[in-house]
Amino acid sequence: MIRYAVIADPHVHACDWVPTGSPLTGAVRSFADTAASTRVFNESVPAFRAALQRVVDAGIKVVLLAGDLTDDGQRPNIDAALAIIEEFHTRHGLRVFATPGNHDFFALEGRPQRKAFLLPNGDSVLLDSADCPEARTMGTAPALELCSLLGYQPQAGDLYWESPFGTDPAWERRSYRVTSPDGTAACTMVDASYLVEPVPGLWVLSIDANVCVPRSGAVSLDDPGSFFDPTDGGWDAVMNHRAHLLPWMSDVARRAREQGKALVAFSHYPVVDVFGGADERERTLLTASALARRLPSARATAAFARTGVQLHFSGHLHVNDTARHVSAHGGFINIAVPSPVGYGAALKLVTQSAAEIAVTTIPLVEAEGFDAAYIAYQNEAKQAGALPPAACRAANHGQFMDRHLRELVHNRYLPREWPEEMAAFIRQGTMSDLLGLLNLADEPEWDYPLTEFVQDWYRLRKAGELGRRDVGRQRLSFYRRLCRLAAPGERSGLAASMAEVIALLGIYIDRLPNEDYSILLPSLAVSSSPHAVITDERSFATQRASAS
Repeated sequence: MIRYAVIADPHVHACDWVPTGSPLTGAVRSFADTAASTRVFNESVPAFRAALQRVVDAGIKVVLLAGDLTDDGQRPNIDAALAIIEEFHTRHGLRVFATPGNHDFFALEGRPQRKAFLLPNGDSVLLDSADCPEARTMGTAPALELCSLLGYQPQAGDLYWESPFGTDPAWERRSYRVTSPDGTAACTMVDASYLVEPVPGLWVLSIDANVCVPRSGAVSLDDPGSFFDPTDGGWDAVMNHRAHLLPWMSDVARRAREQGKALVAFSHYPVVDVFGGADERERTLLTASALARRLPSARATAAFARTGVQLHFSGHLHVNDTARHVSAHGGFINIAVPSPVGYGAALKLVTQSAAEIAVTTIPLVEAEGFDAAYIAYQNEAKQAGALPPAACRAANHGQFMDRHLRELVHNRYLPREWPEEMAAFIRQGTMSDLLGLLNLADEPEWDYPLTEFVQDWYRLRKAGELGRRDVGRQRLSFYRRLCRLAAPGERSGLAASMAEVIALLGIYIDRLPNEDYSILLPSLAVSSSPHAVITDERSFATQRASAS
């Protein structure tokens, strides 16, 4: 059996960075920015350390990091992340293998950043990379050079290493031409994909699906505005601009089968719907939903299936999910790994054999130092004449992330992604109002604000089975009953829309197992009763108790 761990989207942000030429004594982000972001910032270093420590406690030596190692690819954040990884390598022999994410670097020359940071008294200072060059997102080549030890270059002890272009690791040998949609602009970009065998029998396939493409008519490619942001590109951009990856992946999968290697692939972006098959329905209902827009097309999913790669881990969307795709083109499992700095913070531990892949999800409930920014948040609130945010009363990292999700529902999701009529009804209504709208019998014991219902909706959408802890058994049972009673049927208008919200909730509740489960090979059948992943039970007893 082969064992490894998977962490996605740690978004490391170094609060102890002192920006050059500014009055700042550190780089603490404001809670106002945090409450409007899908990730938290100042808690990222404690969360990343906690994730790596869980890996060490489990006796695992290999970590796959599915992109967005840093928050925005600034040199101080890259240095901080690499220092943490080096510490765990030196002390525990941990090897971390990365794949690029859309936050790690940008295009040829990087891009500017303007962000607000807090002074000790709670006042906010806007830091512009035009005045502080180290605050700028780095370009692809220099960032990759800094991160060479994360699998991008072969290291002593690797049993095998190659890129899509051969076994020469030189960056100039791993480049390709990328052209704008209209063919008028082109440049040479690095493809950071690689295959490595770090331990006998395990082939790790890192696929660089983070594709920067010049805009049509671009003149100066030193200008970051001349490139599309890769955030929404994902595997469709691979299809259009890095098609050379697909035959290489097919060849790797064939050789792995012939040589009896356990093959695991990972990239930053999912290759199939990771919302239980609800993608199209959610896009129709919530037309402004950013997450649904970031899922791949059926064409990209089919192309991946044809490669013969059967196991793929992804990040990017900060969700916890197990997606199974089987078609005439082939089959695979995409495991979406949640972020340590998003709701449902967790990592995956994997035991892989020729017959079975067993997956255990470890919630990141405790993270030493998670509350280091509380004083800054309280001072920020004082300066604004407001009460300290409720998140400052969270007793652990898991609770902080749950309270952050509540902030997101009010400050981001409802105002930005939900149709105005639905958002207004949710802000003002209760569950009794919803039951009345749907002509269902009132249940007074469940008469709570609909904003709480939407918070539960997002808990289950984002974290799957991990979200059930925060929803609670009794309310989850009520939601299952509600899903049976509230079929869209002949309803129209607001009633039809809210019935569809409930139908989507049912999909999120009943999707494939995504906490502790096993995948049988070669059928790819998923079972929620796995053969236990071998771990030190004493190491996780407290963790599991805290999570329940």
